[in-house]
Amino acid sequence: MTSPVVTAASALAFGADPAGTAGEAAALVRSRLGEPATLAVVFVHPDLARDPEPVLEAVHRHLAPAALVGCTGEGVIGNGREVEDRPAVSVWGAVMPGARITPIRAFSGPGIDGATEFAGWPEGPSPGGPGADDLLILLADPFTFRADVLLARMNAGGWHPPIVGGMASGGSRPGQHRLLLDGRWFDDGAVGVAVGGVPFTTAVSQGCAPIGPEMVVTDAEDGGVVFELAGKPAIAKLEEVIGGLEPEERRLAAEGLMAGLVIDENRPEYARGDFLVRGILGGDPQTGAVQLGEQVRIGQTLRLHVRDVASADEDLNATLDAAASRLGTHVSGALLFTCNGRGTRMFPGPDHDAVAVDERMPGSALAGFFCNGEIGPVGGRSFVHSFTATMAVFG
Repeated sequence: MTSPVVTAASALAFGADPAGTAGEAAALVRSRLGEPATLAVVFVHPDLARDPEPVLEAVHRHLAPAALVGCTGEGVIGNGREVEDRPAVSVWGAVMPGARITPIRAFSGPGIDGATEFAGWPEGPSPGGPGADDLLILLADPFTFRADVLLARMNAGGWHPPIVGGMASGGSRPGQHRLLLDGRWFDDGAVGVAVGGVPFTTAVSQGCAPIGPEMVVTDAEDGGVVFELAGKPAIAKLEEVIGGLEPEERRLAAEGLMAGLVIDENRPEYARGDFLVRGILGGDPQTGAVQLGEQVRIGQTLRLHVRDVASADEDLNATLDAAASRLGTHVSGALLFTCNGRGTRMFPGPDHDAVAVDERMPGSALAGFFCNGEIGPVGGRSFVHSFTATMAVFG
């Protein structure tokens, strides 16, 4: 049996002392790896990161990573655990022989014409920079970096690398989040790394189940306004579909109805993971139009979705199984970016997503955090999500 190309390890530590807590986790990771890390990823509770220097120093002292990226999270995740109630540090390290690692430090702000401009984010693959098929891990401050605008522009362009990550959490105003990159820390913008030359896949669990038939958008305009579905006024068509559902599906629809939009239409049929799920924000009885929380185009396929605990559990397990199957080898490690509306806010008990990863990918090293918005690809394009669990999985 050959060893996996990526060897990963992770550890979780608790405590009030930033250096001691981070050092404990990093030392455990180093003992499991047996050598310096190619890449270290660190997630830290805000109480331990008001001054992140001790955290950075401790991780570098024990792991000596060639590259490091991380951020603060109101809750952090380690192997089998989701820590929502006390300060903790989660450290993930990987040895990646032959990997190409490119650090990223990016900013966004208003340009001369008022439109958002970006600096530092790669515009495409380049010599000495990201490769065309590299995985990009993006961690951003939700107050000062427009990740949604960045991803929309990339989706409209010609380079569509898989992008996974999340918006830092735990702060209530600008300047309270911390972003970590190598030996430095920042309280604005975004940080990240491009990783190439190693086996990986991405996974996005939107926590929803599809209901009803697929429908084609036959009239729409910019801003997510849908006038017609399958040739009928959108509201009338939705009422028709809901009226034909089974009683349990109608009950779930009454609790919260979502719209799933197919991003990549070049498939003979669509499965659960092919839909980008967005909220239905309202409707206009006079025009029969509905407002969606996403841009929509004429000819796009739409299907209704519902979200509940059972759907979220089923979707996550199916997503994890599919990711492991795509790798076709042992899963050595995973990075998990889960919504801060999940955890015990969604599920009846703690550790739901972390335990699912442990069960579906046994022996894999896991780290992650609760995000203010999760980033992951659907249909070959990357988006900012909510109530979602997104992952980078290494083989």
